[in-house]
Amino acid sequence: MNYFKPTKYYKNIKEINYKELKKLGIKCLVFDLDNTLGSIVNNSCPKESKELVKKLKKDFLVVICSNNTKRRITPYLEELQIDGFPWSLKPTTKGLRKIKNNYNLKKEEMCIIGDQLLTDVFSGKNYGIMTILVDPYNKKDLTITKLNRIIENIIINKYSKKGIFKRGNYYE
Repeated sequence: MNYFKPTKYYKNIKEINYKELKKLGIKCLVFDLDNTLGSIVNNSCPKESKELVKKLKKDFLVVICSNNTKRRITPYLEELQIDGFPWSLKPTTKGLRKIKNNYNLKKEEMCIIGDQLLTDVFSGKNYGIMTILVDPYNKKDLTITKLNRIIENIIINKYSKKGIFKRGNYYE
């Protein structure tokens, strides 16, 4: 099994085919925060992400699942008027299990969307839910994420040589 290959891969969250996700029975969109919904350097949600989430809330339960602190995610939660789970410890499935149990969801109704193979995609695959990878919102990363990116690039290079996954080759 390709534990790091996302189910779908898009350039950014605006490009995702949400109508298709709804047809597939997805009811809950689990967004990573940093470099998925917004930049790590901003303490507020970018306008385009805010507008997108507002639209998505009409058809989906939208939540944030982040490894960051409550203090970091709270401004986004308040602006977007959604729930969130800080200290999710991805790539463990702790945050995803909380979301499933808190909202009485089935795994096939959940989809995690994030910018990292090692945290977002791996935790989703490990939990058995749909995974969507997007390119990072910004080039700037937290220190720990920089280490993850080095490992991620090794995995991507191996996958690329085998024809499994290549950065920039988007797919649904």
